[in-house]
Amino acid sequence: MKTLMGYLAGLLFGLGLAIGGMTDPARVLNFLDVFGNWDPTLMFVLGGAVFTTLIGYRVVLRYPRPLFAEMFQLSTRSDVDRRLISGAALFGIGWGLSGYCPGPAFASLAGLTFPLVAMLVAMVGGWWLAKMFSGEH
Repeated sequence: MKTLMGYLAGLLFGLGLAIGGMTDPARVLNFLDVFGNWDPTLMFVLGGAVFTTLIGYRVVLRYPRPLFAEMFQLSTRSDVDRRLISGAALFGIGWGLSGYCPGPAFASLAGLTFPLVAMLVAMVGGWWLAKMFSGEH
C-alpha cells in the first residue's frame, strides 16, 4: 500500500508540474530571466505550492503517524554548510542553463529531447560525484 501511495503521489506531482507549465524549459527560463523577457506566470505555481505545503503540514502533523507508514520522516538538520551551499549553487546553475529541475525533467520523459537527456545525464553524474566525494560509495 505504501508503494502504491508513493506512486500515486508522484503521479499527482508530475501531473501538477505538467499542468502548471513547469515541464516547458522555455517558460522556466523566461521565469528565471527577471531582467529580460520575464514571464511571471510560474509565480502562481510557486505560490500554490507554498500555500498547499503550509496548510498541508499544519493539518497532517496533527496526526500521530502517517496513514501508510510507521512514522513521519522529517529532516532534523538545520545547519548550513559548504556542501549545502555548493549543491544549491550547482542545482541553480543547472536549472538556469537547462530550464529543468529534477521533478519536471522526469515528468517530461515522454517527450524525450537531446537537451533533456543531457540534463538527466549531468544530474546522474552529479549524484555519482557527490557520492564519490562524500565517501558513501
